[in-house]
Amino acid sequence: MAYTALYRKWRPTRFSEVRGQDHIVRTLKNQLQSGRVGHAYLFSGTRGTGKTTVAKIFARAVNCENPQEDGSPCNECASCRAVLSGTSVNVVEIDAASNNGVDNIREIREEVRYRPTEGKYRVYIIDEVHMLSSGAFNALLKTLEEPPEYVIFILATTEPNRIPITVLSRCQRYDFRRLSLEELKAQISDILLAEGVKAEPEAVSYIARRADGSSRDGLSILEQCISLFYGEELSYERVLDTLGAADQTDFSELLRKVLNYDVKGAVAEVDRLLSSGRELSQFVTDFTWYLRNIMLIQTDNPGEDVLGISRDNLLMMKEEAADMNVDQVMRYIRILGEAANQMRTAPAKRVIFELALMKMMQPAMETDLSAVLDRIRVLEEGRGFSMPLSEAGRERPVSESPGPAVTAPMETREVTVSAADYSDYEMLSKEWEDFKAAQRGLLRSYLTGTAISVSEEGGLEVLFRNEFNYRFAEKSGKAEELKEALQERFGKEFRIRFRCLKDNESAPRLIPGSRIPGINMEIEMPEEEE
Repeated sequence: MAYTALYRKWRPTRFSEVRGQDHIVRTLKNQLQSGRVGHAYLFSGTRGTGKTTVAKIFARAVNCENPQEDGSPCNECASCRAVLSGTSVNVVEIDAASNNGVDNIREIREEVRYRPTEGKYRVYIIDEVHMLSSGAFNALLKTLEEPPEYVIFILATTEPNRIPITVLSRCQRYDFRRLSLEELKAQISDILLAEGVKAEPEAVSYIARRADGSSRDGLSILEQCISLFYGEELSYERVLDTLGAADQTDFSELLRKVLNYDVKGAVAEVDRLLSSGRELSQFVTDFTWYLRNIMLIQTDNPGEDVLGISRDNLLMMKEEAADMNVDQVMRYIRILGEAANQMRTAPAKRVIFELALMKMMQPAMETDLSAVLDRIRVLEEGRGFSMPLSEAGRERPVSESPGPAVTAPMETREVTVSAADYSDYEMLSKEWEDFKAAQRGLLRSYLTGTAISVSEEGGLEVLFRNEFNYRFAEKSGKAEELKEALQERFGKEFRIRFRCLKDNESAPRLIPGSRIPGINMEIEMPEEEE
């Protein structure tokens, strides 16, 4: 006998087996028991929540020769067996994605003229009905409004907003909700028991959470894990390996590097995760859930059962929650959410994620209220975002221990420029902050915390304090973009050079003197014609 996928093998065949849709099941059973069966139904909801399953159960129930007391079909009579095997002429299932034309609806209108040869009703189940064309909807309207007494239409869709209001008004609408985490865990556990497969509770919990409310998705993921580790117990680590997902330790390592402003370490951690086969989009989603759990610990302190994690992981997360505040966590979640949306269409997902990590470590890259509050918090803790980078690649705190901060004296160079260049430089430096604020996108982020000077070789010198911004701007060719922006703002063309200040190095002091041929601040006037 051919193998049957788990979601097909364990598809409910009675109303009592349907999970998570009690409000719909109860209504349909009451209609069957009272004989108040409608002529048109609309089942809407996300994928894998049971729309087509309930429609098939209802189609068998209205034609069952021996219905149960609660209205469920017996699944043993000739009519039920014909529907189950797909050979019944009374129950027609149509995929509107591939049969969405006017001609397909006209065929239905021709068929409904004839009474069923067996049973009471002819049932038409139209899946993904929102895919029908406008002409097909118009052709269906009259039949849908006044069908013969022996015809029932069941329309199923994941996008009810795309269905014309004229069709919606002719149907009884039932919205299928996503299954809860507990309902999915119970379903997966029952199937594992029936299949004779052992699994750790953490593994079951992760599969249920990954299913995101869809029963079919959960069973598909479960089948994938069982196939890879056939005959073995499903552990939490094996499920992660199957799905290319990360565990709590990976999230903790990355979060600690973010909290320590360890740029080099965070980038190296991302590289390690990708090298080990982790899927980046899923990692961002799971990392967001990890931060969500930390936020819950900070606000309500739930137990490991509520969060679906082990006691050891809970203790680890409590330590991290103590090092953060709720506003900070909420800002991290917002940044990751924006990154997840951008990664759906971005060709370079890793760059988007690494930029999100930079925003998490550098509130100065953002200007919204939450970022400003985070910058204030950092200053209150004695950490500076504009300090030189340490050997580890992160920005060093002002003071590593209690007591007054001890800093080495700043080294200052002197650069001699002409009086005219010096005067124009003063004008340019006064407008530098306004100029940076007027930029958009990544250029504005890279210029955060920069200053300007005049290089010894000649030309405008942009001074960086942040090593990451400097390297990224240097490699991505931002000099040309900055050159165009300056020319548009000041009407002059500059030669531009990027430089990152070293430890204890301040911006050079400019001294009016001999001319340095770098910045041509003079405006050439056209000669008058004789």
